[in-house]
Amino acid sequence: MILDIARLLLFPALMAFAAASDLFTMTISNRVSLALVGGFLGLAVLGGMGLADIMAHVAAGAAMLAVAFACFAFGWIGGGDAKIAAAAALWFGFAHLLDYLLYASLFGGALTLTLLQFRQWPLPWSLAGQAWLLRLHDRETGIPYGIALAVGALMIYPETDWIRAVDLTRFAMH
Repeated sequence: MILDIARLLLFPALMAFAAASDLFTMTISNRVSLALVGGFLGLAVLGGMGLADIMAHVAAGAAMLAVAFACFAFGWIGGGDAKIAAAAALWFGFAHLLDYLLYASLFGGALTLTLLQFRQWPLPWSLAGQAWLLRLHDRETGIPYGIALAVGALMIYPETDWIRAVDLTRFAMH
């Protein structure tokens, strides 16, 4: 039962934390990415994932890390975004990687357009005391893409073997 609870909550909670962190601080701590990697390894081993499958997931994460750091090098995304995308890819493996990238791209485009429009309007003075909102409103500030990466991940996660392995009948109310 503990394993099922971890499968249900660990990844979504860490991705939601990454999104909130990016929204409020424009940073995603390395600890979140490391917790995702550690959580993957722990749940993969405890859940009985075979070595070949673990290595395939690691390859997906490594491939995403290479692509994401190229995007970082071009200044398209932040370093935290690159690491969180790679950590999510580790959980998804190649089976769900393209779907994840599609969702993250769509949500990222919508987020970018929304923020660009938001930055065109003056910020009401009643909100001007919020440092995070001022930072988000600043035209010189980037886009907290970790939000889109997290939302994309949360859209895909229910379709993964992580959730399929959970015995939901244990959680049914009697």
